[in-house]
Amino acid sequence: MELPAVSLKAIILVHWLLTVWGCMNFMLPFSYAWGNFSVLAVGIWAIVQRDSLDAITMFLTGLLLTVLTDIIHISIFYPPHNYLSDEKRFSIGMAIFSLLLKPVSCYLVYRMYRERGGE
Repeated sequence: MELPAVSLKAIILVHWLLTVWGCMNFMLPFSYAWGNFSVLAVGIWAIVQRDSLDAITMFLTGLLLTVLTDIIHISIFYPPHNYLSDEKRFSIGMAIFSLLLKPVSCYLVYRMYRERGGE
């Protein structure tokens, strides 16, 4: 089964929105926001320079690294059940959803890497 072609713009837009929602309640530290938004900035570089193999490689590497850092951030800063309001539950849920979506995004970006001439 072949996955449909997904635009790099769509991947960045979805992860940007989920990261914004994940940062809404300041429950996660600033390093979560800095890490994710800086990787998305590299993704914008990959959009602007369509033929650059370096840009797509750095974006793919950044996505893979944020999977690890997101796991660490969410596991360390997940609040106790007593302190979970609906807003915090939504915010952490969006951060978890972004984390679960990143392997799919990594696969799609890897396909784009191959299309640009990567080995």
